[in-house]
Amino acid sequence: MDVLKWAFQQYGEQIIYACSFGAEGIVLIDLISKISTKAKVVFLDTGLHFPETYELIERVKNLYPNIQLTKVTPKWSVQEQAERVGDKLWKTDPNRCCYFRKVEPLQRTLTKYEAWISGIRKEQSLSRQKTEYINKDEKFQKIKICPLIHWTWEDVLRYIQLNHLPYNPLHDQGFPSIGCAPCTLPVESGADFRSGRWKGFAKTECGIHQNGNLVFNDSSQRKKGNVGG
Repeated sequence: MDVLKWAFQQYGEQIIYACSFGAEGIVLIDLISKISTKAKVVFLDTGLHFPETYELIERVKNLYPNIQLTKVTPKWSVQEQAERVGDKLWKTDPNRCCYFRKVEPLQRTLTKYEAWISGIRKEQSLSRQKTEYINKDEKFQKIKICPLIHWTWEDVLRYIQLNHLPYNPLHDQGFPSIGCAPCTLPVESGADFRSGRWKGFAKTECGIHQNGNLVFNDSSQRKKGNVGG
């Protein structure tokens, strides 16, 4: 809460939360709603999310009417992308697909802001271990704030349960990390949180949380928990 309070005091209307509507996203929206009545939230609508994710978004919109939620879409529809660069690009070059459908849309959105909030946690993967509460985001040239970075998965679930918050039912089916439907599988108990993402590829990140330039890698990289209690 202190990190979020500082963030909104520091940046005011120049900060936005990029929410994927996983369990962490629900926690952050609830916390943010206690701090700001004008908070802005963006959802990167790739057009490939699970039906459960879209259903959850509608529930959250009704529960938090003061949250200004915007869906940002890629420049191309899924069909247009198929016609331009190949059908089901996520099967052949997921890096390019993620760039077109997530990285570029977020870059376009963040041009209007000085800082953004993310729900990532250190525990999720080795690539996130060095992330702190406040970070210089080299990729987007912004300040990235991660209020839940030190939270455990159990902390997230406990908050949802204690506050009776809605959540994506896929979490109860072995999906600790939920992204686009074609690229997300359930994981075995005790497995890496992101091991169900981009199965069969040496890839665990969409590119949003990787510092560096915005040019996608044009080569293919082949090769937990129950909320309901």
